Amino acid sequence: MKASTATVRPDLDLAVDTWEPSDVTGVPFLLVHGLASNARLWDGVATRLVECGHTVSAVDLRGHGRSGKPDGPYDVPTVADDLERLISRLALDRPVVAGQSWGGNVVLELAARHPSAVRGVVCVDGGWLEPARAFSDWDECLRVLAPPRLVGRRFADVEAHVRAAHPDWPEPGIRGTLANFEVRPDGTIAPWLTYERHVAVLRGLWEHRPSELYERIRVPVLLLPVDGDRRQPPDRKRSDVEAAAQRIPVSRVHWFSGDHDIHAQRPLEVADVLHSATVDGFFV
Repeated sequence: MKASTATVRPDLDLAVDTWEPSDVTGVPFLLVHGLASNARLWDGVATRLVECGHTVSAVDLRGHGRSGKPDGPYDVPTVADDLERLISRLALDRPVVAGQSWGGNVVLELAARHPSAVRGVVCVDGGWLEPARAFSDWDECLRVLAPPRLVGRRFADVEAHVRAAHPDWPEPGIRGTLANFEVRPDGTIAPWLTYERHVAVLRGLWEHRPSELYERIRVPVLLLPVDGDRRQPPDRKRSDVEAAAQRIPVSRVHWFSGDHDIHAQRPLEVADVLHSATVDGFFV
């Protein structure tokens, strides 16, 4: 894996991890994380995709991880435009772009705004998220979904909590989760995504209306919802996924059972589904 940065705007560099197979036989992939996450949660998926002959890039989005942290904006269209510029900067040939959670909304927006830049998109337990339909107003949304204040907690305690909460996760998923934090010399942590920027991203998600994009999508969309995560009532999630699948012109649904971060929990299974969609002609 090679770590690098790419300048996508005069005030913004994005950190990118790239994997190159010894023999490139498949289409390229660009992997996009969710809110308050980072590229490293995709490590297990990337490793498997490389074994299948794909060149893979994973990015830290603005405000996250090792990337630049402008004060704003953090709305979904702006972040999607960052990705289009990144694809051009990296000279990727119409990659399949996979996004998880908030990242699923971002890649769906990318497909709507820049269809010629992508071969297709994958929405991993996201892409249909519309918190404005779940909460009466923005204040309620913020009250329920505001991030915890983690600055100053001991890294050792955070690591112990992550490992206890995810006993069935492979080590790359654990390390990827811990990479959400800067570890300070005194052994305490701070999230790479600051509280204020987290709220700005959440506000951008609150304002996003993916359901208004579905009929406009002109590339294949693979929906990978997770059954078992309780962040959304199961009946509502199934209804939302079915509505997206019916209205997106070319779509496919593959359900997983597990955690919201299914790409970290079951990377080999996720990667195999992605690879299969390139082999059977769904992504052409």
